[in-house]
Amino acid sequence: MKTRVQDEFKVLHGTPTSQVAMMTIRPGGKSNESGKNEHPWAEQWLYVVQGEGVAHSGKKTYKLAVGSVVLIEKGEPHVIENTGDTALVTLNVYSPPAYGKDGEPLFDL
Repeated sequence: MKTRVQDEFKVLHGTPTSQVAMMTIRPGGKSNESGKNEHPWAEQWLYVVQGEGVAHSGKKTYKLAVGSVVLIEKGEPHVIENTGDTALVTLNVYSPPAYGKDGEPLFDL
């Protein structure tokens, strides 16, 4: 079942040990509605390219703005939320890879 509501999630490149993806979330949108971690085996480094928002990761909340970097640890439930008026665009590095080229999690949870 798909839970992501962002406008776009695109895997850009990957190797056997890591991958990079671009995520775009519309104003008022979230990376997922459930907070369920779709990649509990992989770290996620999130870098904000455009926009603003918040990252709810574990029991912490981080403000996001251009240039922000957040590490989401393996197994941490998380939701990325766009709180601004423009698209929130993030560059995400996963180690090891977390998604197939279709943007779906590599392992069914």
